[in-house]
Amino acid sequence: MITKIAEYLQEHDVKPSMQRVAIMSYLATHRTHPTVDEIYMALSPDMPTLSRTTVYNTLNLLVEQGAAQLLDIDEHNARYDACMDPHAHFRCKGCGAIFDMEAPRAARPKPSDNFVITEMQIYYKGYCSKCSPKSN
Repeated sequence: MITKIAEYLQEHDVKPSMQRVAIMSYLATHRTHPTVDEIYMALSPDMPTLSRTTVYNTLNLLVEQGAAQLLDIDEHNARYDACMDPHAHFRCKGCGAIFDMEAPRAARPKPSDNFVITEMQIYYKGYCSKCSPKSN
């Protein structure tokens, strides 16, 4: 987990304003793969000057600078993840929750493959243990 948010932002060439630090901090500590609206609703009570546009623009900047990743696993909402380590995601078709999973080793190219990987997204969809038809 990212502990020094301002330093992390600077390492990614992002000027650490109060709002950017708050957004990145939320993203790093809430591993729920939140949407723009979820982040805005969580932070706006303590930051009255925060707007959805600021959250959206900040998240886009974080993605552009490699400080966060955009997930398109949800057909209805863009989701964001602060974890930049290679991993997969699972989306429950029942409750919509998104979980981190270990990426299969076969999905990771060998250095000899001569590829420059700039993004890796592996998604699984199904039902979590709470929503599984077998558990009902």
